[in-house]
Amino acid sequence: MIARMLVDTNVLVYAYDPTDPEKQERAFTVLDGLATSGQGVLSAQVLAEFIVVVTKKIVKPLDFKEARKRVENYLSSWTVLDTTGFVVLEAMRGVHEYRFAYWDAQIWATAKLAQIPYILSEDFASGSTVEGVNFVNPFTADFDHTQFI
Repeated sequence: MIARMLVDTNVLVYAYDPTDPEKQERAFTVLDGLATSGQGVLSAQVLAEFIVVVTKKIVKPLDFKEARKRVENYLSSWTVLDTTGFVVLEAMRGVHEYRFAYWDAQIWATAKLAQIPYILSEDFASGSTVEGVNFVNPFTADFDHTQFI
């Protein structure tokens, strides 16, 4: 099966942040479904952001050893897309043409260039589409992760 959904950092982080149990449970459910089905992908950028957030910015941070273990697990079980020079250039275009914040533009550019039709994130306007990339918020009441698996 071809991957259909690029998972943004916030979805990964919620899986390890116990401050919002509903979002944590939803994140685990979605990540598990995407991993099992092979429909999910990550980017090197997402993993790098994940490390920073879960080791420094959540209420109960992971220690570095645990964070490394999590990243190693993702690397062994998910497709991870590299950040290339072409991604950077496309992200610059996304900033200029669509007024994305740069790091959001880089997520969009990674999905666009890899022909991934969906980005799973709470940081974009859910339901919107930019050049064939659809933004979906997994934390809305009407979200059904099984429609993407």
